[in-house]
Amino acid sequence: MKALEQQLQDIKVVPVIAIEDANKAVKLAQVLIENGLPCAEVTFRTEQAAQAIANMREAYPDMLIGAGTVLNSKQVDEAINAGVDFIVSPGFNPTTVKYCQQRNVQIVPGVNNPSLVEQAMEMGLKTLKFFPAEPSGGVSMLKALSAVYPVQFMPTGGVKPSNVKDYLSVESVVACGGTWMVPNDLIENEDWDELAALVKQVANIIA
Repeated sequence: MKALEQQLQDIKVVPVIAIEDANKAVKLAQVLIENGLPCAEVTFRTEQAAQAIANMREAYPDMLIGAGTVLNSKQVDEAINAGVDFIVSPGFNPTTVKYCQQRNVQIVPGVNNPSLVEQAMEMGLKTLKFFPAEPSGGVSMLKALSAVYPVQFMPTGGVKPSNVKDYLSVESVVACGGTWMVPNDLIENEDWDELAALVKQVANIIA
């Protein structure tokens, strides 16, 4: 089994998804896999998140699935029970990090400044989410942090087709997170062809 970092490097872009109806999760996963992005970060911003993850995991056992916007230990438990490969949090919460370590699940917490990077390193973390990427200084801030700290980043927040290659060109970046290829309205309307086109566009950009 490849390490999470290697899997992320292979995929390059992680679709960040807020799904309202778990019944649509399997079809969405199929669209992602068939069009070149075999990964999903399903955010706990909706009540259906855990069920959506469980549905994806049952249908596609080998898909790389993360739980995003995880804020507490209860959500960590729900995500693990649903079958996630990794946890993502928007900020750096030492309590949540410790709990993930106790549960033996990898967490990629959000940081956007030197102090938070150092706190994360102190807890043994080597892969961090740079969030919100663009409002926090974008590629230039990421390069500044990377020059000082021996960690890897997954920038998320404001990443889009016009700048994704700039982020991916930074040596410390393992992958980027993005929502633009999985807009909520297309998922809700089950516009799978349009979603497939957006996903394929991303796959072509990063190929």
